[in-house]
Amino acid sequence: MGFVGTLLSFIGFGIGIPLGLFLGFFMFIRNVSRDVEEPIVRPIEVFDSSSWPDILPDIPLWVKNSDFERVDWLNMVIYDMWPYLNKALCKIIKSTAEPIFAEYIGKFQIQSIDFDTLTLGTIPPAIHGLKVYDSNEKHLVLEPAFRFAGNPNIILVLKVFYLKIHVQLIDLQVSVTPRVILKPFVPTFPCFASIIVSLMEKPQVDFGLKLMGCDLMAIPGLHHFVQETIKRQVASLFLWPQTYEIPILDPSLGAAKKPVGLLHVKVLRAEKLLNMDLLSTSDPYVKLSLSGERLPAKTTSIKMNNLNPEWNEEFKLTVKDPQSQVLQIHVYDWEKVGRPDKLGMQLIPLKLLVPHERKEFAMNLLKNINPNDTRDKKQRGKIMLDLTFVPFKEDYERSGSLVLQNSMNRSSIKRSESSHGYGAGLLFITVVGAEDVEGKHHTNPYALVVFRGDMKKTKAIKKTRNPTWEEEFQYMLDEAPINDVIYVEIISTKRLSFKFKESLGHVRINLVDVVDNGRINQKFYLINSRNGVIHLNMRWRAA
Repeated sequence: MGFVGTLLSFIGFGIGIPLGLFLGFFMFIRNVSRDVEEPIVRPIEVFDSSSWPDILPDIPLWVKNSDFERVDWLNMVIYDMWPYLNKALCKIIKSTAEPIFAEYIGKFQIQSIDFDTLTLGTIPPAIHGLKVYDSNEKHLVLEPAFRFAGNPNIILVLKVFYLKIHVQLIDLQVSVTPRVILKPFVPTFPCFASIIVSLMEKPQVDFGLKLMGCDLMAIPGLHHFVQETIKRQVASLFLWPQTYEIPILDPSLGAAKKPVGLLHVKVLRAEKLLNMDLLSTSDPYVKLSLSGERLPAKTTSIKMNNLNPEWNEEFKLTVKDPQSQVLQIHVYDWEKVGRPDKLGMQLIPLKLLVPHERKEFAMNLLKNINPNDTRDKKQRGKIMLDLTFVPFKEDYERSGSLVLQNSMNRSSIKRSESSHGYGAGLLFITVVGAEDVEGKHHTNPYALVVFRGDMKKTKAIKKTRNPTWEEEFQYMLDEAPINDVIYVEIISTKRLSFKFKESLGHVRINLVDVVDNGRINQKFYLINSRNGVIHLNMRWRAA
């Protein structure tokens, strides 16, 4: 009897525990109490100090943080549009999830995965505050504090071994504060080309998950595990510096193309040029330009009385689109009086060049760009050139590594002329605008930019204390301007006035910081001005 009793006790223990757990699961988890009390709503002034720790997390951010603004009007718009936004968002969720479901069909004996019910409920999300960052950049940075505690009903049907398994998502709660960047601004509606979204902190997510009517989240330990897994997965995709970009418009639409590199051209020599003079030989010189540019052409020296000239002169041209731009070469005969005679021309597409590789060209000169022109078969000679396309070094403006890169540069680069990385490049000076500039007799301001003795000025704007110019000046340099200073002065001018010109303030800026950082975009207080400020955007692109 002792052995039989022991055996029966083991059997009873092995059967009783699973049976008890099974019955307890259905009694305490599956059966949900229907006696749900309505929440008590009371004014905030009736709470005492001991109640504040409990209600503080639910207070909107615009109450706790002055940087966040109250946006009740936006919540009203979302509330009125929510029935339509719900349907639109559900379509997006369904179209996004279907390719993911398709990857699992055929695995783990899964025959199909479909949505039986998909709705986000009747309660819309709420924005508890909106923070807008003040920036000198041409983009808008927003941080809306989203909270969603709705009544969604999402039911998935999995068909496994001819059995239909229902998985239901309920009581979804999400709290997240994303950073939304609208950039770049373009002169076409909606006036920005893309939306860039990233998360500054891990989101708070809570939900209920039912399998065949049973609440899985009630299983001890599973709820915390699922929450942490979701946080890690979302953080790996969207937590800063990771971003998600939604294209809206073509970023090049209505915007000028930016330089991407330098074209090094060495004009070597020419052979057997035409003689356009009656009493002597031609005096040739070469003009170089890139298609699509309005900048003055680069010109070689004039070789007097020479049909086989040798120049060996080097030039640098700014390249904006190496796939479509063409180098235009024109050879002229200099005339002391009158217009120069055209000796010939030639074109070289930049797409023939490999970056950083020198390529030599020996080309027959043509009368015009039509090589099949039968009106003139005259031999016009040859011209020889060396071309090298050097793209600018990759900048880090679009990634979060700019700060890290700048700190590395400061610690690893010594400011001396012999330092590496201080070679040739392109300096951009953009005069964005000025604020609070005022003259004693008149205020018609323009900006004068002086660099290495070269003076350039913006257009004058009449009768304004806050002019906006948005004019860019370029300087092609053989070495980085680490020891140079740029001088910018605001001047007011008026015709037929006793005071023809009047200085409204000036500023001197050392360019070594521009070289080290790659870019400085900020406002500077004007010297000899009461409250005047000038906004400059300075960039250095090293080749």
